[in-house]
Amino acid sequence: MPVKQKIGIVISNKMQKTIVVKIENRYPHPIYSKTLVKTKKYVVHDEKETCDIGDKVLVQECRPLSKKKRWKLVEILSKSSLIS
Repeated sequence: MPVKQKIGIVISNKMQKTIVVKIENRYPHPIYSKTLVKTKKYVVHDEKETCDIGDKVLVQECRPLSKKKRWKLVEILSKSSLIS
């Protein structure tokens, strides 16, 4: 079975070794053909605490690490230009 991977934007890094990633799914409306955007938040394990808010990251599904954590950070694709 292939491993699921998704690309998203970090929206929170206030927890220890945990980040929250926003992932957008774009798809056309079945009747009107307008592009719809559905957003979902995932709680992701960040072992080295390297992510900042606004970073674009690649996450991968893994075994359950806590009640809500089922994803782990694979790599940071681009760093945020925001100064915090």
